[in-house]
Amino acid sequence: MDLSLGWVLTLFAIGLIGSFISGMVGIGGSIIKYPMLLYIPPALGFVAFTAQEVSAVSAVQVFFATIAGVFAYRKSGLINRKLVLYMGIPIVIGSFIGGYGSKFLPDSAINLTYAVLALIAAIMMFMPKKGAENGEYAELKFNRLIASLTAAIVGILSGVVGAAGAFITVPIMLVVLKIPTRVAIASSLAITFIASIGSTVGKAMGGHMLLIPSIVMVVASIIGSPIGAKIGQKMNVKVLQLLLAGLITATVIKIWLDMLL
Repeated sequence: MDLSLGWVLTLFAIGLIGSFISGMVGIGGSIIKYPMLLYIPPALGFVAFTAQEVSAVSAVQVFFATIAGVFAYRKSGLINRKLVLYMGIPIVIGSFIGGYGSKFLPDSAINLTYAVLALIAAIMMFMPKKGAENGEYAELKFNRLIASLTAAIVGILSGVVGAAGAFITVPIMLVVLKIPTRVAIASSLAITFIASIGSTVGKAMGGHMLLIPSIVMVVASIIGSPIGAKIGQKMNVKVLQLLLAGLITATVIKIWLDMLL
């Protein structure tokens, strides 16, 4: 493994940029950092990570990025506890199963799982969203069964790629459960934190954890995520939706082009 200053700074920059954006739009950041970790180091002449290693580092990074993001949102009143409970418990169980089970999968299967999840998320981000953006956020009503079932499925699939699934739970909240954007972003950080516990433990047990890259990414996340969260609270809702949709779409195009070509 390369331990040069340039390599460490590259990882730190990836972690900082990814966690800043993830804090802003309420995702754990794996949809951004997964392709960055996969493609940027070898493009700069450093040794490439395998898909297994990238997913393991992503899992640890998401855990700490979401802690920092939730802390930044703690006094906002936007984190819906019922939503976090009904989606958080199924997703952490699913993410542990997916995180541990991924040790039995080849890199190609992990990349395909990521590509399919990102494609579904991208399609959902462009579907009409009917949740009221104003009103009494504490009294939100949603279908608890659908929330729990979708969270469990997302947990298993996202656990495979070391993500906590926020890049697809946010679109599910917006399109299927009709949750207001700001509540979806804040609550998804809490749900993602819970989910990342399962995927991190599963990945650690699977034996693909890299200590130094994980530490570098964690430090970057603790710095970047709260800054992004503070800025996200002040941004226009439509701008946040467009930013998230654009990030997911760009990532989908890149991953599928690489897989098909």
